[in-house]
Amino acid sequence: MPQTDIALIAHLMRRAGFGTTRAELEKMALNSYEGIVEDLLHPEGFPEVQEDILKRYYMELSYKDSVFLWKARWIYRMVNTERPLEEKMSLFWHHVFATAWYKSEHSPSSINQIEMFRNIGMSDMETILMALAKDPAMNYWLDNCENHRSEPNENWGRELLELFSMGVGNYTETDVKDAARAFTGWTFTQPIPLYPYGYYESEFAFNSGDHDDGSKTFLGETGNFNGEDIVKIIVKQSATARFLARHLYNFFVADEPQVPSWELEPPQAPEAIETLVTTYFESNGDLRSILRVLFNSDFFKEARFKKVKSPAELVAGTIKLVGTYRFPEEGLMSLSNATGVMGQDLMNPATVEGWHTGHEWIDGGTLNERINFAVSQLSDLSKPGIQDVISRVSPAGTSLSPEELVDRCLDLVGPIEVCEATREGLMRYAESEGEVTFQSESDRERSGVRIGRVLQLISASREFQFA
Repeated sequence: MPQTDIALIAHLMRRAGFGTTRAELEKMALNSYEGIVEDLLHPEGFPEVQEDILKRYYMELSYKDSVFLWKARWIYRMVNTERPLEEKMSLFWHHVFATAWYKSEHSPSSINQIEMFRNIGMSDMETILMALAKDPAMNYWLDNCENHRSEPNENWGRELLELFSMGVGNYTETDVKDAARAFTGWTFTQPIPLYPYGYYESEFAFNSGDHDDGSKTFLGETGNFNGEDIVKIIVKQSATARFLARHLYNFFVADEPQVPSWELEPPQAPEAIETLVTTYFESNGDLRSILRVLFNSDFFKEARFKKVKSPAELVAGTIKLVGTYRFPEEGLMSLSNATGVMGQDLMNPATVEGWHTGHEWIDGGTLNERINFAVSQLSDLSKPGIQDVISRVSPAGTSLSPEELVDRCLDLVGPIEVCEATREGLMRYAESEGEVTFQSESDRERSGVRIGRVLQLISASREFQFA
């Protein structure tokens, strides 16, 4: 049975997940590419991350009082899940529907929102927007709890159209005003005070006495609309399909200009966007169907290393490479802290606009943090992932030329493609100490150090920053 191309699977797993190990790639290669995509699209066929033991070492996860540890728990899931697309879609929706903890400081709502994305992230657009509209974290974040029949607040209605579904230029001010009226009375239950018992959860609540039940005109339709009607009208719009398609392309395929410029700047790959838009309408906005088309497309398969890794992708992918945190060891919060200093504070985006992606992930400070994190993780040769790479590079009783050493390391780290300048730099180091031999125990020990240095140099390269 022919094996699926390892490099193609690695590309898929970087985009639909957070990377994977060579052993896992070789196991996947026994399946067809299309079969691997189907496995990703149907996470229910794979076991959940077992968190009981995690709670034994981090007892604060038994309740939802501290959002900070729950950020770290999310990265632990990214590293250890057998359902990688489930976590990746949670990150996708968290980016699109950016909601921050810092406004409410109500940890259960922030945590539950991510759980919601995890549970329905591959359903359909109507289901997702409806759940978002009833989500207490979003309700408070965009002030819909202050949206009253006698005094409408347009914040949620405006951002629903501008940033969450259609994009600027596809609606009018009247649409915003009447959308806000339709969502009057949509609020949440007030949790009891924090002290002395800790945080209590909040739930969606509809106050019929505070709802404006008058006639409204929205996107060309007129009626006695409520919030559910507004969502149903939105998901029928071609602008919604196009907006979602461009977000998916930017997140999974290749870096696009930032969202605020989409009204003026056309997509880089209009044919790809049209393919996704067509699938949106054929499937009634079903995300699983759209993702199937995306991952199986030529435009996806050919877009290798066309995306700057987000901090979460860089951190989780590096940890998967070095093979640590497969058990709830100490220091888990250092991983979520690392994404924060790189510019992606999970569950706490700076604004409703979300994070700016692509090259804007990187400046002088964040690049330094990114490289230092990766190099420091690969500096300890005792880590299981590094030991696995060393054993694969250096079979006993053999020797490698400097060129073979570089090629094998690049293959096992990615496979990763590097430019000529990066390759020359790697070769200069590899050639400085000549052939790598594994004839004796002392040879293997010295060669392991050299392999580790090549891996660190690769992790410090420009190409390591791309997925």
